[in-house]
Amino acid sequence: MSSRSGGAGILAVVIAALAGGVACTEIPDATVVSAPPSATAQLSTPPEPGAPVSGGFDAARTRLETLVVKGRAPKTGYSRDEFGQSWTDDVNVESGHNGCDTRNDILRRDLTASTYKPGTRDCVVLTGVLNDPYSGKKIDFVRGEKTSPAVQIDHVVAMSDAWQKGAAQWDVLKRTDFANDPINLQATDGPTNQQKGNGDAATWLPPNKAYRCTYVARQIEVKARYEIWVTESEKRAMADLLATC
Repeated sequence: MSSRSGGAGILAVVIAALAGGVACTEIPDATVVSAPPSATAQLSTPPEPGAPVSGGFDAARTRLETLVVKGRAPKTGYSRDEFGQSWTDDVNVESGHNGCDTRNDILRRDLTASTYKPGTRDCVVLTGVLNDPYSGKKIDFVRGEKTSPAVQIDHVVAMSDAWQKGAAQWDVLKRTDFANDPINLQATDGPTNQQKGNGDAATWLPPNKAYRCTYVARQIEVKARYEIWVTESEKRAMADLLATC
């Protein structure tokens, strides 16, 4: 995690962009300069469905009790631009400045059988297969204007949700770190991502029930790391789910 992030305190081993009132849509492919050899460094593998995250589900339950409980603040002033440039290459906590934007880093981490654009040193992903933890589907990814949206990059804790629960008070550097932190990013099925909208755990959970415990534990880990608060109904939904994990 970048030292600029202020309230960061819990190191994660896992990773999951929302704008306005809709789920994060796929940003058109950016032009990426040829990456140095370090661009091929692997990010942490995301947990399998049902697998615990940092410290396990008991740790998630303990973390949940440390989160501040408050009402949702107004959305006044929110825009995607408040979270800095989309898909930067200088705040990635695990790969650092490697010549690849964060979106390609996450695609490379989450997809299997990937192929890459020549001349980018395995930075720009052209094709791959996503075993989507949210939907449970197997999805073929093919880069292109019409095909890329089949696989989108979700913010596990939505930017709009974070804005209304503390991020409005952060500086833009911390918001940029949050928006590009692998712990909070997950490649997923496009339509499923759109269905999520700005939902928190009280209003939306992945259709794949086998992944719900891990998904909520990831949300809690992100919120603890960035000191994002939860609403009463959100905390209750999280606690109820974790009681089954």
